[in-house]
Amino acid sequence: MNLHEEVVRTGALCDGDLRLVLSDIADHIYHKVPTLFFRMISSPTGAEVGHLNLRVGSTAHIECYAGHIGYGVDEAFRGRHYAARSVVLLVPLARRLQLDPLWITCDPENAASRRSLELAGAEFVEIVDVPEDCGILKYGHRARKCRYRL
Repeated sequence: MNLHEEVVRTGALCDGDLRLVLSDIADHIYHKVPTLFFRMISSPTGAEVGHLNLRVGSTAHIECYAGHIGYGVDEAFRGRHYAARSVVLLVPLARRLQLDPLWITCDPENAASRRSLELAGAEFVEIVDVPEDCGILKYGHRARKCRYRL
């Protein structure tokens, strides 16, 4: 499967003033699965407002702790639902890539991220403890993760 061709087949990833622009396709440095890296762009200004990635692979680690989708919105652009809207834009592509369900995680105390996932239509499943030997702890993540299914 050619990931670039699948992105092209999916069509424009746009929602009003938001568009996702593919910036790279590479194996994720930590999660070791092919990953599509996107920039969130404000259409009116062309400003980059955040980033998003879609991890194209399912492992126990991704499904329990890391999630298929990771995102971040720059502080100056928060409150405009860019994260939720970006997740929704990626769903058709994820389905084309046979990622169903999508698992997305966030820190329990990150109320904005939890709200973004709910707005995107994800269902809260549980909070899990991250094992002490899990590599995501080295990157500043917390010892617990909320798991959402979409």
